Amino acid sequence: MTILLFLIPISLIMIGAAALIFVWAVRHGQFEDLDTPALDVLRDDDPAPKQHNTAATPTEKPDAD
Repeated sequence: MTILLFLIPISLIMIGAAALIFVWAVRHGQFEDLDTPALDVLRDDDPAPKQHNTAATPTEKPDAD
């Protein structure tokens, strides 16, 4: 039972800290735009430039000695 004398004040301090952090986040606009960051992932990037066929074509035939 004596452990409750230690755990209850610690839990109240943690709840108070969480409440203060939440109030700070709301006041500083952390919850203003929740939809746009999720949609940024779905937006397409710029199209990649077309790549030309860069396969090496032999210009000289090997000597058949």
